Amino acid sequence: MMLQEWPRMWRREFAGYNKTTLQKDVLAGITVAAVALPLALAFGVASGADAAAGMVTAVLAGIVIGILGGAPYQISGPTGAMSAVLIVLASRYGLQGMWFAGLLAGFILLLLGIFRLGRVVALIPGPVITGFTSGIAIIIALGQIDNLLGVSTPAAENVIEKMRYYAEHGVTPNPEAILLGLLVVATMLVWPRFKFGQRIPGSLVGIILATLVVVLAHWQVPVIGAIPRTILLENRLSFGQIPWQEVSNLVIPAMSIAALGAIESLLCGAVAGNMTGIRLNNNLELIAQGVGNMMIPFFGGVPATAAIARTSVNIKSGGITRLSPILHGILLLLAALLLANVIGQVPLAALAGVLLVTAWRMNEWHTIHFYFNHRLKHAIIAFGITLAATVVLDLTQAILIGFGISTLIFMAQMSELRISRKPVEVERLTELGQQFVHPGHDIAVYYLSGPLFFAAARRLLEFVESHDEPAASLILSIRGVPLIDATGVEVLRELLHRQRQGGGDILLASMDERVQLLLERAGFLAELGPAHVFWSADKAIAALGAETAPVTAEAEPVAEPVAEPPIMEGLMIAPFAEKMEKGEADDNL
Repeated sequence: MMLQEWPRMWRREFAGYNKTTLQKDVLAGITVAAVALPLALAFGVASGADAAAGMVTAVLAGIVIGILGGAPYQISGPTGAMSAVLIVLASRYGLQGMWFAGLLAGFILLLLGIFRLGRVVALIPGPVITGFTSGIAIIIALGQIDNLLGVSTPAAENVIEKMRYYAEHGVTPNPEAILLGLLVVATMLVWPRFKFGQRIPGSLVGIILATLVVVLAHWQVPVIGAIPRTILLENRLSFGQIPWQEVSNLVIPAMSIAALGAIESLLCGAVAGNMTGIRLNNNLELIAQGVGNMMIPFFGGVPATAAIARTSVNIKSGGITRLSPILHGILLLLAALLLANVIGQVPLAALAGVLLVTAWRMNEWHTIHFYFNHRLKHAIIAFGITLAATVVLDLTQAILIGFGISTLIFMAQMSELRISRKPVEVERLTELGQQFVHPGHDIAVYYLSGPLFFAAARRLLEFVESHDEPAASLILSIRGVPLIDATGVEVLRELLHRQRQGGGDILLASMDERVQLLLERAGFLAELGPAHVFWSADKAIAALGAETAPVTAEAEPVAEPVAEPPIMEGLMIAPFAEKMEKGEADDNL
């Protein structure tokens, strides 16, 4: 049935297609290609491969994933987040190992789509994604020090080792390379302020200026070098060269690449869907990403994913159908074939400048400020730990640590059972003229808020034991209890036995329907007795003091409607949407 979804989607997309729509798609394709060209070159180098690999990735991802994607607006290619992961992988296992991991990642993405698991990535909390993104930004920025300084140092598995090498051995920077990098940075920051700067990306203008300076001034700085006039690179995945002894070690990195690809692509689709009103088909998008990433290594490219910045440019440029991402890929192919000699003269320091600005922009500053300005301690902790783990460790460990910390924080929040005790003043009720017979012992109302489950239930028993004697009659108002588990039921049963054996009693008031059903199944309500269940705490108080003495039964207890528990933190697409609307989004995710 999934195979039938593509034809239906394409028919809806191209219904009423005409010359005007074609013109919009062509213009959008040209604009996106202009934005993607410098980024493809930069991310190819940043991935540990070369600029040609970045071009091949952008071409194939644009065409293949564009045709099969789950929405008409998605633009896929190499991205900064993926590059930060791949450079570590390439330094550890070589390019063949990186390509093989990319192939496995594509297969994993394909399975995620086939088994319709597109919503699984939504379980990753927002602070984890924000911390992960900022950590990757740091990796990208520090990883460009060599190119910015115009030097070459040994590859390192992480930025910590790289910084240690600089500290121990030192380097002699090339002033010309530094000037070229700063020229690109300045151009990217200043160019968008001009009215005409909105049509041509500042990164492309900066690279052109830097290349002209190198050619005209004959500066001796490292450049990209020869760009093959082909989409099938000589250096590509070959089964004969795969480090088979390391294959078992590549499974976890492949899962990391797949997880990152799924997060980026679906997050991009969620944000773009809000901009266009066209919902992304998550499962078809994952299948498209899987097919594309299984093909790309055999051509010499690096793993790809959907890119938020390029997607936003496509939407703002008027792209209507998937013809615009396909045209963007074709135009990049033509650029590689026709302008290979020119592209080969681009200085690496210029690409470093592009990536430095990209690293700065990819931080979700709005979200980070929100966390700190509002002192959201739990979010700040998850953000900080994930950021540090991303920089010091690797993607897999960072995601697992961040998710684990967020889970522990969530459990701590969920286990926070709030207990408020209010004594019933019998004398005051009598003074107010209410008919109330003193039961001869204390009466207290306990207001509970929070889940009554294994992590918090015992606290209720300890609280009652420290405040009331077994002879007291206790009214438990549990309107604020959204759920209860077996431990919670056992605690209620212990509390009931304690009070009744001491001459007191237990009454329940304001039950949630789900809690009521569970207590019925557990047999607790039958043990408690229907005469001890009330609509509200005031009715329970009145029943205890009724002149008819013992507690009287009400009609069938009905659970009052309870407000849904607050939605916990998940994928935060609002900051991305805001940046896309302002035109500030970069290829961070």
